[in-house]
Amino acid sequence: MYDVKGKWALLTGASRGVGYQTALFMARQGCNLILHSRKPEHTAPVLEEVRALGVEAYAVSAELGAMDEVEAMLDEIVAKGTQVDIVFNNAAVQIAYRTDYWRTPVGDFEQSFKINFISAALICNRLIPKMIERGHGRVINTTSGIRNEPEQAGYAASKAALDKFTKDLASRLDGTDVVISLTDPGWCRTDLGGPQAPNAVETVIPGIAVGAFVDDRRSGRFLHAQLFTGMTLEAAVAKAEQVEATPYAI
Repeated sequence: MYDVKGKWALLTGASRGVGYQTALFMARQGCNLILHSRKPEHTAPVLEEVRALGVEAYAVSAELGAMDEVEAMLDEIVAKGTQVDIVFNNAAVQIAYRTDYWRTPVGDFEQSFKINFISAALICNRLIPKMIERGHGRVINTTSGIRNEPEQAGYAASKAALDKFTKDLASRLDGTDVVISLTDPGWCRTDLGGPQAPNAVETVIPGIAVGAFVDDRRSGRFLHAQLFTGMTLEAAVAKAEQVEATPYAI
């Protein structure tokens, strides 16, 4: 199992929901954290909580729909001298539910792609080469199982783009000790998922983070968090490593 103790993880969308649960879980495993949100005050409570668990942590902020802010955030991390070993591209936005989906505004696609895909791709392209140089790293990109809902076309298409990007990168990383995976939290009761969702957000643990711990150098897995609910981390890692790791497996 990949040892995350003392390593640094960048987690986008860390202030609430799935990101918040991931931050607490990783801190309990001894992982240091760079906590992203749109505004520093959003991450202040979770920053205090994870430091109380005995790890190092600091906050960064950026509007993920603005690429200059994403670049500035990454520049800040580099300037601090932080070696990022793990990336959780968790943050996402679901613009609207368009019942008249034939009239979906272009802006739905533009905003969805910037926040849900392009920012994640930029983070990967900046940080993965350094992981390759150091000989190890883990990247977990959060996708969605949503399908057959043109009412959410912008969101769904942006996640499909992230899937394709991740799978293509996996073909170049497979066999190295830089492992990239996709995870799906399932439909959870969060600000994005809404109160009608069937799953409590706590059910994403440990599956949402299991891609950070697999240690067989296989990239390209799709790891559905709800399939690991209630398992120990060790059991979850063993199960994850049995999942086929081939491009376009989903």
